[in-house]
Amino acid sequence: MGKIKLWFLTSIALFVAAMALSSAVTDEHYLMLSIVLLFVTMLPFFSRFERRNIEAREIVILAVLAAIAAVSRVPFAPLPSVQPTSFVIIIAAIVFGAESGFIIGAIAAVVSNIFLGQGPWTPWQMFCWGMIGATAGWLRHTWLIKTKTGLLVFGFVWGFLFGWIMNVWFIIGLPDALSWKLIVIAYIQSFYFDLAHALSNVFFLAVFGSSWIAILHRFKRKYGLLES
Repeated sequence: MGKIKLWFLTSIALFVAAMALSSAVTDEHYLMLSIVLLFVTMLPFFSRFERRNIEAREIVILAVLAAIAAVSRVPFAPLPSVQPTSFVIIIAAIVFGAESGFIIGAIAAVVSNIFLGQGPWTPWQMFCWGMIGATAGWLRHTWLIKTKTGLLVFGFVWGFLFGWIMNVWFIIGLPDALSWKLIVIAYIQSFYFDLAHALSNVFFLAVFGSSWIAILHRFKRKYGLLES
């Protein structure tokens, strides 16, 4: 288990380093970078199963959840920052763990952007949604996630954290204009979108959270998926 955690933390470190380097040096080849980073994030997943046979159904359930998270974002595109993607990632991570949550989040970002548009923002979205899944998985056995109020607070907070991290990409993308004024303006202008994301997380978690967790746990028990 220690080796798996080391792989996971190493992959995140590589993800952040490559993401920062790409943003600082060039905004080209972002799709290729996204694919490379996606491959890196999958390493802990396969490390998790290095001493046992990997069954196709275990990979299929993660692929299905990633697809649901990605596609669910498309119909809500006209409503900026309002989408159930974060909700799906959080619920999946609570049931299947941090590694699976990170992978589902990263895949959801790159797949949904096939429909909504790839760009230099894609690796940053992969990281943000991946970390939503990772943190939900890490905290799934704590009071924060086990209580409904705590879960809603978690979703609300990550709605803002997601936007704050994405603001970093915007700010470092304008090195010639970098100043405290730019930083303040960026975070003020993003407040509405961050709030919309946070409130949509709260809504989906409050209305659908319990039923989705029950359904996924039933699948996990029935098919013996991703025991942890």
